[in-house]
Amino acid sequence: MRSAIAALLINLSLVIALPSWADSTDQAKRLHDRIAGVPPDATTLANMRDEIDIGGGPMAAALIATQAPAFYTITLKNFAAPWTNRDQSVFVPLDDYIATVVGVVRDDVDFRSILSADLLYIGSGGGIPAYSPSSNAHYEALEDQGIDLQANLVATTQSANSDVSANAAAGVLTTRSAAKAFFIDGTNRAMFRFTMLNHLCRDMEQVHDVTRVPDRIRQDVSRSPGGDSRVFLNNCIGCHSGMDAMAQAFAYYDYEYDVMNDPDGANGQINYNDNGEADPVTGTQVEEKYYNNNLNFEHGFITPDDAWTNYWRNGQNKLLGWDSALTGSGNGASSLGQELANTQAFAQCQVEKVFQNVCLRPPEDSVDRAQIDTMVTSLQSNGYRLRNTFAEAAVYCMGI
Repeated sequence: MRSAIAALLINLSLVIALPSWADSTDQAKRLHDRIAGVPPDATTLANMRDEIDIGGGPMAAALIATQAPAFYTITLKNFAAPWTNRDQSVFVPLDDYIATVVGVVRDDVDFRSILSADLLYIGSGGGIPAYSPSSNAHYEALEDQGIDLQANLVATTQSANSDVSANAAAGVLTTRSAAKAFFIDGTNRAMFRFTMLNHLCRDMEQVHDVTRVPDRIRQDVSRSPGGDSRVFLNNCIGCHSGMDAMAQAFAYYDYEYDVMNDPDGANGQINYNDNGEADPVTGTQVEEKYYNNNLNFEHGFITPDDAWTNYWRNGQNKLLGWDSALTGSGNGASSLGQELANTQAFAQCQVEKVFQNVCLRPPEDSVDRAQIDTMVTSLQSNGYRLRNTFAEAAVYCMGI
């Protein structure tokens, strides 16, 4: 028994005598794994360890990990992929939406700009087909050939590469991928719903408010579903009063494709009715889809232009934290994107998504929620540089 205790004490003394960098090496490895999803090489590991021991601390080490190519090609790609499709699936190819999110994070661009700026990231590399507004081949080739997105993404504009003029561009909302998913067919309400879901972490049921004025609800919404007006007054109005008034911002947009020969829209592209372009049905810049099923309630709102108003600045949805410096109204997708991206809910949503992506779990208790609040404040004060948020989440979840 005594010999066993003696052996244990000897082993403990050896552990205590280990160099001080042993713990920091393990910390560096774990930080890198959480951020990039792959182990660091020897040089990166040494640099991260040194930052933890004698440099800028764990945050500086975590920021080194965000320079790993895998952070861009794997972590950020999977982070943004669910935002690009109605199924919220991560199993989708790289596209212009995802690439633009990756580029914005890489370049420490204000993340709010993803909902409003004339911005697009394209790739470079041998054998890569040129960007096309009617094909995703460019991005699929980047992914298939394993092109390093950190080194080979180039910032450009949508107005220089598509049918979207500078005044009509609205970040990822007007990318080809977003148009294919959310402007295709329908009434363009999907673009509003999924923007709320993806970037404010609120689906329509969570912003349901039957107290808002219904004057902007379109003709396609029956005021007596199934012959019962109570369904409209207690249910439909709760979403449509706010949604229709803001989704009017998308009135000039559509996704055009050959329905007969290309039913999935694989070769379609976004279309924007610019000044002087009139839809043959409406006679204005407003797309025909805004007049769909106009006999359901002919006294409903007839969309004349792309002017939007935010009725949710009052009522229960005031809690989303709208920016008092903005007016709550405007024209087109870009100004609506600014309205949404400058909410407290937008900042909170990005932080929560990063936390779950890095920590592999949602916030669970008061300590986690306090950390979320700290990270939201940090994001807002550092110019909405989301790369820092990934580093902060990794340091917290590793308990460093």
